[in-house]
Amino acid sequence: MITCATCAVEYDEAAADRDCPICADERQYLPVGGQLWTDLAKLAADGNRVEVLDLRPGLTGLRTEVGIGQTGLLVQTPEGNLLWDPPGFLDEEAVAAVAERGGIRWIAASHPHMFGVQLQWSAAFDDAPVYVNAADTQWLGLRGAAITEWTDELHLADGLTLHRVGGHFPGSAVAHWSAGADGRGTLLSGDTIMPNPDHRTVSFMRSYPNLIPLSGNVVLRIAERVKPLAFDEIWNNFGVAVPTDAAAAVQRSAQRHAAWVRGDFDHLT
Repeated sequence: MITCATCAVEYDEAAADRDCPICADERQYLPVGGQLWTDLAKLAADGNRVEVLDLRPGLTGLRTEVGIGQTGLLVQTPEGNLLWDPPGFLDEEAVAAVAERGGIRWIAASHPHMFGVQLQWSAAFDDAPVYVNAADTQWLGLRGAAITEWTDELHLADGLTLHRVGGHFPGSAVAHWSAGADGRGTLLSGDTIMPNPDHRTVSFMRSYPNLIPLSGNVVLRIAERVKPLAFDEIWNNFGVAVPTDAAAAVQRSAQRHAAWVRGDFDHLT
């Protein structure tokens, strides 16, 4: 197994003689000097580690600087734990920290950029199923028996459900955890719906590094798809949250996005 040094997604070693398809796509990028490949042993030798962050009761962040550098989120429920947006690196210390918090029963990513080393995390926890939306399986760089497809909605446990909303990728998804935020409800959205640094609004893009927007119609569709979900808090894939009134923030932000791309505010530019 090798990983792309830029996005940290896992691949079969046969991929070493070509470019990473995820990074070659317009939503990501290849390094100026060309494709670079690495592996977990090299990354560990370079001093990489997983930082464990206790974000909220029942919600743990797993942050690494490898690849895109997402903060994976471990959701703890009485029926088992979900690893959401698995990091592109793990080591014995990270596995031990997750085991102390109840291990992993399910693994899922919001979209292909966040696949990380999902099968390696699965292997460390009794081959936990790795749920990949059927619309995005073409982006898998490594396949294994743990890979399990799902379509529009997937019930994992009481109060823990995955929902496909599209946008960033056709299979882009969110995880709804009704017991999160002290029972007020939490939405884990990756960057399908991106909480902004102001902690009061969110944004929507086809590509964040290359600044390619989504249309207003698509953004309004995403907002409509999460409207039935009860949540007061939303987390992105970099440890940033809208900590309260998040459901309303999503709807307001979607309307703002649609208005700007429609040209309603051209007189201000």
